[in-house]
Amino acid sequence: MKLLDMAHEKNSLWIFGYGSLVWKPDFAYKRRTVGYIKGYKRRFWHGDDFHRGDKEKPGRVATLVEDEEACTWGVAYEVSQSHMEESLQYLNIREVMLGGYITEIVEFVPKEKSHTPLLALVYIATSDNPIYLGPASDVEIASQISISSGKTGHNIEYLLRLAEFMRLCCPEVEDEHLFSIEAALLKIFPHGEITLSAHKAL
Repeated sequence: MKLLDMAHEKNSLWIFGYGSLVWKPDFAYKRRTVGYIKGYKRRFWHGDDFHRGDKEKPGRVATLVEDEEACTWGVAYEVSQSHMEESLQYLNIREVMLGGYITEIVEFVPKEKSHTPLLALVYIATSDNPIYLGPASDVEIASQISISSGKTGHNIEYLLRLAEFMRLCCPEVEDEHLFSIEAALLKIFPHGEITLSAHKAL
C-alpha cells in the first residue's frame, strides 16, 4: 500500500475517524487533529451485529458514501512508527473483521488553517458488505438505534456521542443527516429517559 510505504518513510501514519473513532480510538497515537475529508458524506447505512447490535437486532453505524459535493468532519490521529503495526492490527480486528469495513486513502484537511492537507487511512463499509443495511428514513434509523445494543454498548451512545463531538468540535458545521436522526431518536423517549438509556450503555 502506497500510504504505508510513505508512512514508514515519514515514521508516522495518519488515520481518519468519523464514527466511534472520534471519541474512542483505543490505540496509541502521537497527536490528533479535527478536520474533514471531501467527496464523502457520512450516513448511518451500515449494520453492526457485534459492537452496537447483534444478529437479531443489528445496530446502525456510520459509513461513508461518495458524493462530490459533500465533506465529512472527524478526527485524524497521527500514529508513530513504533505503534503502527500494533495499531493497525487492532483496527483490523475492530473495523475490518468485526465491522466489515475496508480501507481507503483520502486527503484530510485540518481545521487549523496553518496546517497543510495530508493523506490518511480511512475505514469505509460499502454496499456489497453482507451486513450493510442501506438507506432508510430518519425515523426508521432512529427506531433501529433505540433498540440495538452490542458488546461495546448501546447504539444510542454511538449516535449521541457522535452528535456531541460535532457540536463541541465543529459547531459551525450543520450535519443534517446526523442531527435529524438524533432529533427523531429524542422523540421516541419521554423527556429525560434518553439520558438514562445512554448512561446505562456507558
